[in-house]
Amino acid sequence: MSQPIAVGKVSGAHGIKGQLRFYSYSGNLETLQAMKDIRLFLPDGTIKHSSLIKAVRHGAKILLSLADVHTANDAEKLTGAELIIEQDQLPDLPDDEFYWQDLIGLSVVTDNGEHLGRLSKIMETGANDVYLVEGAEKEYLIPAISEVVRNIDLCKKVMTVSPLDGLLDL
Repeated sequence: MSQPIAVGKVSGAHGIKGQLRFYSYSGNLETLQAMKDIRLFLPDGTIKHSSLIKAVRHGAKILLSLADVHTANDAEKLTGAELIIEQDQLPDLPDDEFYWQDLIGLSVVTDNGEHLGRLSKIMETGANDVYLVEGAEKEYLIPAISEVVRNIDLCKKVMTVSPLDGLLDL
């Protein structure tokens, strides 16, 4: 069995036909559209199994339609639920792209061998993602750009970076 992955959270109902307003942790609509069987972990601890009918972008939001949610009242009951899928449902990525859950926890080292810490969080910005690396005494913000991130070895759980001048002094 593959690993369960949280991909986002229901933020409320949309309209009267049971659509769900959805906040995606990755913002990747294609990943959501590839899902079939899903699990919703509700705030009260219960689990709801369902099938995804449709995922569409609506302005800045994503709207989900589930097979067994037909009214606004049904949808409202799911507010706050976290959507979980199995990792093997995620589409394959090109060799130079990674899912966030694969990066969180990696040891981050410079190309000179200096250990900076562990990647603890990924933040979306307009231009590129930024990795928050927590070191023993300091936190670092590392831009997720090819000039800085030189290698990611998931087998060894290590990310090698080549910091821009002054980046580690911030």
